[in-house]
Amino acid sequence: MAWLGRILEGNFSVSNRGPRGTASNMRGNYLIGFAAGIVTAVVFLSATTGSVPMRVLLFLLTPLPLFLAGFGWGWGTTVIAAIAGTLATAVLTTVQVATIFAISPAIPSIILTYLVTLNRPATGPGPDVDPNTRLEWYPVGRIVVWAAAISGVMALIAMVLIGPDLDTLRQEVKKLVETVFKAQFESINGGKALSDADLERLVDVGMYILPAATALSWMLTVLLNLWLAGRIALASGRLPRPWPDIPSMRFPRFTPLILAVASLATFIPGYVALGASAFSGAFYFAYVLMGLAVIHYITRGQPWRSFALWALYVVLLVLSTGISVLIALLGLVEGIVSIRGRAKSLPPPPRPPPDNSS
Repeated sequence: MAWLGRILEGNFSVSNRGPRGTASNMRGNYLIGFAAGIVTAVVFLSATTGSVPMRVLLFLLTPLPLFLAGFGWGWGTTVIAAIAGTLATAVLTTVQVATIFAISPAIPSIILTYLVTLNRPATGPGPDVDPNTRLEWYPVGRIVVWAAAISGVMALIAMVLIGPDLDTLRQEVKKLVETVFKAQFESINGGKALSDADLERLVDVGMYILPAATALSWMLTVLLNLWLAGRIALASGRLPRPWPDIPSMRFPRFTPLILAVASLATFIPGYVALGASAFSGAFYFAYVLMGLAVIHYITRGQPWRSFALWALYVVLLVLSTGISVLIALLGLVEGIVSIRGRAKSLPPPPRPPPDNSS
């Protein structure tokens, strides 16, 4: 597994900020990890019952205790929480459900929490360099790319679990279309019933949209929880790194190639297309985030900034697909012409000094 460590870390090492490794602190970490794992398992299982709004809310917040444990008490505590949550899920339900818990959210939360805590001595200024300690923290852009890659894998695994073969998956998608979307399409069509041919076409389209939508929703969930846990840890003084300048994030140079290859691979039949759809959806969302980062960056210091950003997010919520394509294109263009480098922007607000009291 040494190759995985090299890919994840480069020259980065794990942050040594936080509680010292005394016996009492280690026992405390075990207890916190155990409690976080139990809470995550309960939220994970509760997301399958109750009203739809409550289920959606619980689904969105499922990884939060895992991230909070890692940010506050070290990424090893997330490992403890993941193990405890998996075992609790196995005891309360079945091994199959526990396996789903381990695959998502446990393992992805471990990886992303670990990445957040990595740092190395800075060789110069940069968006991820702390000017107080001269440490360069693992770049936010790379964390987003890792989240996209993990989301693609998660979506593909979900497709395999839903239908281990294409015929089974097609039948499940057909049930989903008939249960959820058929009435909506008929309403749009003036109440006219869908023909069998129209239904089959919808199923064909749905099979290859579902992986992308699954990857996108999973990525949105995990990054939302990552951000929320970071804000909570920052407010409590336990965040292991300074708050990053998110609008200055950068993606690795190979990122557009991943999106291009995944998009082209969607034309290959079978599970290759399904996997390509999953990765296309995840990396498309990554470039939507990059486009939003560019907008946040170039509007710094402008008196109309707040109004423009609120208007943008309202339009994005209402016209999600159309406006998100334009924002993603802006993110792609940023990698070619460096819009932020050409824009005159006020610097980000000063970062608070590191909290070494813990």
